[in-house]
Amino acid sequence: MATQPLVASWPAVSIKEAEALLTAPGAKFEMETVAIRGIPTRVWKNAPPHMAALVAVSRDHGERLATIYEDERVSYDAQHRAIAALAADLAAGGVRKGDRVAIAMRNLPEWIIAFFATTVLGAIAVPLNAWWTGDELVYGLTDSGAKVVIADDERWERLADLRAEYPGVTRILISRAAQPLDGAERLENIIGTPHDWAALPARELPDAGLVPEDEATILYTSGTTGKPKGALGTHRNFMTNILSTGYAMARTILRRGDPLPEPTPKVALTVIPLFHATALSSGLMGSMAAGHTIIYMRKFEPVRAMEIIEREKVNSTGGVPTIAWQLLEHPERHRYDLSSLETIGYGGAPSAPELVRKIAGELKSSPGNGWGMTETTATVTTHSGEDYLQRPESCGPAVAVADLKVTDAEGRELPPGEVGELWARGPMIVKGYWNKPEATAATFVDGWVRTGDLARLDDEGFCFIVDRAKDMVIRGGENIYSSEVENVLYDHPAVTDCALIGIPHRTLGEVPAAVVHLAPGMAASEAELQAWVRERLAAFKVPVAIHFCDEMLPRNANGKILKRDLKSYFEDRVAA
Repeated sequence: MATQPLVASWPAVSIKEAEALLTAPGAKFEMETVAIRGIPTRVWKNAPPHMAALVAVSRDHGERLATIYEDERVSYDAQHRAIAALAADLAAGGVRKGDRVAIAMRNLPEWIIAFFATTVLGAIAVPLNAWWTGDELVYGLTDSGAKVVIADDERWERLADLRAEYPGVTRILISRAAQPLDGAERLENIIGTPHDWAALPARELPDAGLVPEDEATILYTSGTTGKPKGALGTHRNFMTNILSTGYAMARTILRRGDPLPEPTPKVALTVIPLFHATALSSGLMGSMAAGHTIIYMRKFEPVRAMEIIEREKVNSTGGVPTIAWQLLEHPERHRYDLSSLETIGYGGAPSAPELVRKIAGELKSSPGNGWGMTETTATVTTHSGEDYLQRPESCGPAVAVADLKVTDAEGRELPPGEVGELWARGPMIVKGYWNKPEATAATFVDGWVRTGDLARLDDEGFCFIVDRAKDMVIRGGENIYSSEVENVLYDHPAVTDCALIGIPHRTLGEVPAAVVHLAPGMAASEAELQAWVRERLAAFKVPVAIHFCDEMLPRNANGKILKRDLKSYFEDRVAA
């Protein structure tokens, strides 16, 4: 159900008219066509060419705060000094263009230093999921062929006893170590603590001769095999998001009929992890360019978050629908002044239309949403303001440099309104999967990425995701690949048949649940199987409920489990 627009005259211009105005010759969002891997592709003409150029621009923000973490307040000047210092040290230690440097830590100011110090050298940053177990982290290190790992104390505790399993790592830097280190160095010995960065020498970044198509990142996703795949991103992929985000905001303003304002730095509270494309690409890149301040929390707690919003005059927050729900429904919300909030945006998880209306009505903020995936370096579509209120089930239209199409099973493009597989293309699409040529060939076709999502497009290009063909569960923004959990369950001696499905959850979007058939004469309880999974995978992947079937699970003629038939088992277990 649509909601009344915030202004009566909306929309002042159509989507196409807004695009023409914003991308006109000489405009900030002007486009040009370049060849990317031999395919003519529209790109933002004024995007920075690479990470080093972006870091250089960020230096101009001077004493403006770049990050706030607890009592640590780091200016852009201090951040640049630390990036340059660590980059010089990594280069002196032998890190060269194309080498992989893994980052395994929670959202800390040091995370940003490690990321940019790596990428300005032309090395490839490999952000690892900080919630992974030790074995999962080892997989990321060995699969990527990481030469260096930069981790925090908690991740090092998981990795230290497994040191023999990743012999390719020749150097380990640990931040905020609480104990003496054996076989690793303290990151503070190189750059000090965040309080020290402003006193580091001012120096220029090393010149690595970067070009836009150089490889910059390996971000791990997963596929139908359940084993994580590394999406190989370029500098252009990340630089594209800077202007895509700005373009989307400008389009919303034009649709409202307002004049475009002068750019002003904002304050954002970021509570989603930097190892995700959403926080890293959609959030951090634009903040570096615009001089925004990003506040990080050790752990999201609604009261603490509201205290920060009030004290620091936070302008935007979100990341996943869970955050918005927790703010809206907290009984102490009215004790805090949240009037500085201008936008609450999220992606990565299904959200209820009710949430869109509550953000606008109760928090007086502009709701925002969008669609992207690791393979698209985040932003492809964006949705905010009146457009989102009018189409709360949509994830918005594509940004100007991106194209979407919906195809049938044979790859033929379908007309608007028909459901099929969603394909996307543009300068944000990654090069492919790291060292997986077959998976790359199957997913990336002539500049397009086959998303595996089932969707439809309306006549104006607004995208509606209707299902996920890859059986992926998204719990509060965290991807859970069913086959990975199923494989762990199958390893239990009592389990002979199983399936993982997503069941609706009001604040998390959905949560994982399992249906299991036990071998004759064998026994296992729900708690036992949950503990079995918890010992082998990250906690967010553990099924919240397990239903035991007396018979083998229902299958179609091809032997595929009919997962849609299993959801009824949980109607009374987890509230939608």
